[in-house]
Amino acid sequence: MLRKTLIVMTLLLSAPLAAQAATCSADLAGDDAMKFDKTNIDVPKSCKDFTINLSHPGKLPKNVMGHNVVVAKTADISGVASDGMGAGPAGDYVKAGDARVIAHSKLIGSGETTSVTIPVAKLAGGPFSYFCTFPGHSTLMKGTLTVK
Repeated sequence: MLRKTLIVMTLLLSAPLAAQAATCSADLAGDDAMKFDKTNIDVPKSCKDFTINLSHPGKLPKNVMGHNVVVAKTADISGVASDGMGAGPAGDYVKAGDARVIAHSKLIGSGETTSVTIPVAKLAGGPFSYFCTFPGHSTLMKGTLTVK
């Protein structure tokens, strides 16, 4: 009887700890209207790495309405997007070796998914944003990453 009581007490006491555990990922969707479904993603500072899972629920193919997610300092959005156009679709519209890019996903089209993992330690000295570098998308398809 004492053993059962100890087991129950242990489970009850550990339940709040599980509820407080940081969620080190977020889901993000980019549609045919050139919009992400979130304008801000909170990144818990207790996470070592943080993953953004991107989906494309639209109907248009990658060559017409492709989306990716790129993470960089907010001040670098325009430059990263402009330089990425030279990389073209084969380079996911991200310039190879661009030091301003903290992380980026591959380019996806209708019905596809991808993810990108960001080392949270690299999110110091922001502010930081996530955005799509498909030509013309970065002005509308962007949001902020807030480390909390």
